[in-house]
Amino acid sequence: MSDRQRYDRATSHLDPPLAIVDLDAMAANARSMTERADGKPIRVASKSIRSREVLRRVLDMPGYQGIMAFTLPEALWLVSHGFRNILVAYPTADRAAVAELADDETASREITLMVDSPEQFPLLTGRYPIRVCLDICAAYVVGPFRAGALRSPVHTPEQAADTARLIGKNPSLHLVGLMAYESQIAGVGDRVPGPYGVALRFVQRRSRRELAARRELIVKAVGEVTDLEFVNGGGTGSIETTARENVITEVAAGSGFYHPALFDRYSNFTGRPAAIYALPVVRRPARGVVTVLGGGYPASGAGPGRAPVPHLPEGLRYNGDEGGGEVQTPLHGRAADDLKVGDRVWFRHAKAGELCERFSTLHLVEGDRVTGAAPTYRGEGQTFL
Repeated sequence: MSDRQRYDRATSHLDPPLAIVDLDAMAANARSMTERADGKPIRVASKSIRSREVLRRVLDMPGYQGIMAFTLPEALWLVSHGFRNILVAYPTADRAAVAELADDETASREITLMVDSPEQFPLLTGRYPIRVCLDICAAYVVGPFRAGALRSPVHTPEQAADTARLIGKNPSLHLVGLMAYESQIAGVGDRVPGPYGVALRFVQRRSRRELAARRELIVKAVGEVTDLEFVNGGGTGSIETTARENVITEVAAGSGFYHPALFDRYSNFTGRPAAIYALPVVRRPARGVVTVLGGGYPASGAGPGRAPVPHLPEGLRYNGDEGGGEVQTPLHGRAADDLKVGDRVWFRHAKAGELCERFSTLHLVEGDRVTGAAPTYRGEGQTFL
């Protein structure tokens, strides 16, 4: 039985639009990531999951421990529901959330905030000391050339040690970890043809070597200031190379569980699409064309490949003049002539968790049956934007 047949049969009692998670595919992806991590624990990036039920299932799998949240309010909400060991991946300026954190003994013990500048320190005060992680710039910088996200201003071992000393002088803060996210490696697929692909792979190789050496020096420099509980690095796209570094104690991953379309562009691993969604055919405006309801769910970020990908049946493509629309999406291809009004077209989102901002429920599929339903954050009335 094909995947399309399985998904159609499993959801035949449900009306699209709907989203599913193929639990068998997700489990296979999870096993692949732990193999790539080679014994290093993986911290789960919640923004790529966005469902408490799915998060629980992932954290019950061998090799996974801790959560990398994307906002402090999200972390507080997760702690209130029993989750523990949460690292907030981005600095916060949410005074109300910080006050809640610093006045809650459990939350202040289980949540670690991200910092990269003394300018952030005055915001982080309260009854209990706040655990913090120092975010290190992982970009590859040579003269005016830069590859990697504009994140932390802390780039050198000296800058890291100086910031660690300033944290140590602040009685409200307790430095427990370091993080460096190499977006130019983990977040950029290298399976790109032509001269650009050659240049990209060259830069990634150079960046890996430079960052491994610099990260080791940074950890040593900060370690002379204070003892660290963890050193976090990487992402789904760089698990195996980051995990090889001796100073790394854990790697982060999130998108690899659902394996969205952008992650087809990596040469070092292959995953199975696990989170997909179905839209109903509502029109047949011409031969070789069908129109589905809605579907224009573009991913965040810049560059090509941000549109969802028509997945099943194979052979459908967007109308170049319209693309994916908010209320309707025309699709072209020979497969369109085999579809009738009421049939489903299955799509993959370009990114992982962003799909969950469009649906309140993820229907959990095993084989050709729906065996459960997992509310998304949005389905629980939460939007941590």
